[in-house]
Amino acid sequence: MTPEELHREADGIAAWADARRAAGEGTVTTPPRAVRDGGTVDLREVTGETVRAVSLLQVAPDQHGFVAPNAVSFAEAMFQPKAWFRAVVADDVLVGFVMLSVDEAEPEYYLWRFMIDARYQGQGYGRAALGLVIDHVRTLPGATELLVSWVPAPGGPEPFYRAAGFEPTGEVDEGEVVARLRL
Repeated sequence: MTPEELHREADGIAAWADARRAAGEGTVTTPPRAVRDGGTVDLREVTGETVRAVSLLQVAPDQHGFVAPNAVSFAEAMFQPKAWFRAVVADDVLVGFVMLSVDEAEPEYYLWRFMIDARYQGQGYGRAALGLVIDHVRTLPGATELLVSWVPAPGGPEPFYRAAGFEPTGEVDEGEVVARLRL
């Protein structure tokens, strides 16, 4: 899927999410504390009770071309047995979503999706959640690296991943830069 197609798809899902939020769904009465202020971050299983709320989480409109909506990720995960996904939770508030492709037979571990809702960016939740993902991957059989890819464009996640230690491999997959974090 091209970044333009992803952006159009995300806009449609964003409109649905905006309408649900306007109706009061997914409203947070007490915002989570920033990590620098002692906020805690966890990765939790997505359940039947939380899947809709996680689907309402979305990045800022100018970020739609960089990550698929969570609803799309759930649909893809239903047909991909290698998918491992979790909600990112800060102080018991849903703030994001992460999905790995886990292939223990190869072994190959790939950060397939990672997002923090636009309302919660800049609070340290992404950095903390990525640390938890990396710690999880380190426990998997034969894990020596974690792969990720990004769209090479202004405003994209490249600085975030580079700051976490990911280095480009030189490979480009469907227009995205592939990077590796050695574990």
